[in-house]
Amino acid sequence: MQSSKNYSVEEAIKAQKALRTLAGLGPETFPLDAFVGMISDEIEQLRKLGHTDEQIAQVVAANSNIEITAAEIAQNYASPAQRHGPPE
Repeated sequence: MQSSKNYSVEEAIKAQKALRTLAGLGPETFPLDAFVGMISDEIEQLRKLGHTDEQIAQVVAANSNIEITAAEIAQNYASPAQRHGPPE
């Protein structure tokens, strides 16, 4: 039986950055809709905890160079079905 390996996002980013550098590629960039889709698991949990999209946008802006609005979060949020497919 194969064991499941898990890595932090920080380690994954370090590895990807090294591979892109070796390949002569610049940093990977994401369009807004893809970025919101990537953080939709976190958005879902924060909403369940009572945080607003405005608060989420403020945390993103305060901790990165990403400028995003609550409206952009609401518009591009990927539902659980969109992220994980329909339940089996």
